[in-house]
Amino acid sequence: MSIMSNAKRALAIAAAVATLFSMAACGSSNAASGKSDSSGAASSGKIEVVASINQWGSVAEDLGGSNVEVTNIMTKTNVEAHDYEPTSQDVAKFGTAKVAVVNGADYDPWATKAAQSTKATLVTAAETAGIKEGDNPHVWFSAKVRSNTADAITAAYQKADPSHKDDYAKLNKEWHAKEDQLESKIKETSAKTEGLPYAATESVAWYLADDLKMTDATPKGYAQASANESEPTPADIKDFQDTLKAGFIKMFVFNSQEANSTTDQITGAAKDANVPIVELAEQMPKQYTNLLDWMSALVDQFAAAAAVK
Repeated sequence: MSIMSNAKRALAIAAAVATLFSMAACGSSNAASGKSDSSGAASSGKIEVVASINQWGSVAEDLGGSNVEVTNIMTKTNVEAHDYEPTSQDVAKFGTAKVAVVNGADYDPWATKAAQSTKATLVTAAETAGIKEGDNPHVWFSAKVRSNTADAITAAYQKADPSHKDDYAKLNKEWHAKEDQLESKIKETSAKTEGLPYAATESVAWYLADDLKMTDATPKGYAQASANESEPTPADIKDFQDTLKAGFIKMFVFNSQEANSTTDQITGAAKDANVPIVELAEQMPKQYTNLLDWMSALVDQFAAAAAVK
C-alpha cells in the first residue's frame, strides 16, 4: 500500500468519524422531538453488536445466540482489506452499538477510532494476545487469539446484559468445545506439516502455519517488501521464482485478495515447479457461516498440500 493510499485512508477515517459525531447529534435532536432512531435490536431487547470484519462478527454471533444482533462491516473477499476506506454509514453503525468487535494491530484503524468515539464496549482481538501495531495483523488465524477474543466478547455481553449471564457462559463453553476440536485437528495435522518449508505472497496465514509448526521460507527480500507494503524489486521477484524452481519450497500460500501482476508471476513459477498451492482470502468467504468452519477447511487444505509428493 502506497504512502498516498495511507494518506487517503487517513482522510477517509477522519471524515467518517466526523460524520459519526454529526449523526449522533442528529439522533439527539430527533429524540428531543419525539422521533425514534432506535434499531430493531434495541426495540427487541437484543444487544446491538458491530464487527469490523465478518470473521469476528461470526464469533460474536456464535457467542450471543438469539440475544444479540450483529452487523458486519467488511464481508467481501474482492476488496483489499488494508486499503478499505469506510463510508460515513459504516462508521455510523458504531454509534448505537453496545458492543464493538474490531481486529486491531492497525488492520482496521477506522473501526477502532469509530468505536472509541462511542459508548460501546470495545473488544480488540489483537490486544487480547498482546499483539500490537507493527505486528502481523491477521490474528484470526491464531488459535490463542481466537480463544482470548471469544472470552473477551463473552465478558462484554455479560456486562451489557447481566440478566442473561448464564446463557452467555453456556454459549462460550459450546464455542470453546468447537475451538478445541479445531485445535486437535491442527495438532494432528502438524505431525505431517512440522518443519515443512513454505513460502507466501503475503504473511496472511502466518499464525495458522505457525500453529501447524511449519517453517516460513519466503525469500527475505520479498518478505520484507510485503511486510512493509512496498513493491518487491525485480531481484526479489527473481529470487522467489528461482527458489520455487529449485524445489526447496514444499508449499506455496497465495492470498487471492491481494492478487496483482507481481503475485501472478510468483504463482506462475509455483505452478511451473509443481509446488502445491494453498489459496485463501483475508475475509471469510461467503460459503462459510463461522470462523471455525473456515479455519477447519483451511487446515484440510494445508494437510492436502502437505501430502503431495
